[in-house]
Amino acid sequence: MARTEPATRPSEARLRLLSTATRIFYAEGIHSVGVDRIIAEAKVTRATFYRHFPSKEDLILAYLREVHEMDRRAIDAAIATNPASREPLLAIADSIAQNIQSPGFRGCAFLNAAAEYPDTDHPVRQEIIAHRQWFLDTLTTLMAQVHEETADPAARHFVMLRDGAMAAGCLFDPALVSETFLRGVEGLLRINAERQSTESTR
Repeated sequence: MARTEPATRPSEARLRLLSTATRIFYAEGIHSVGVDRIIAEAKVTRATFYRHFPSKEDLILAYLREVHEMDRRAIDAAIATNPASREPLLAIADSIAQNIQSPGFRGCAFLNAAAEYPDTDHPVRQEIIAHRQWFLDTLTTLMAQVHEETADPAARHFVMLRDGAMAAGCLFDPALVSETFLRGVEGLLRINAERQSTESTR
């Protein structure tokens, strides 16, 4: 029987570079932060940086993939602990609301990056689109448990509520924005659950 080789653990330098970039890119934007700043704050040499990331673009893509993985883990946890009907969607909404109220909140990392990369053919933009499609597909699958026929438009509605809350959370009282967002999601789910209930009694 063939032995499975253990996965190679990323080097400490790579982890430090990615952690530093994730913090600064999110807080200050991508274009405004140069490679020299990342190298200095991560306390690595220029040669070490380019050994792990041949270009700044490679680091940006790694940053977005890291944020995607954080989002995926949060949503997977919400689904695992709330498997029935509307519960996972409410748990996801609650996670988003908590994020909006967290210290250092600066909106959606992917929407922020999209504003800096308008070219739809750019690799960074493609990474953003892939993340957005994954999020929409995940919500559509969950919405189908509430009301299958309206799962797609309901999932898109959820995404729009989320995007609006992410933008508003940077401009207005985060607690009020979170409460408004949660009420919007609850109303959306209630309407679709009532549709399902009505159809099942026909």
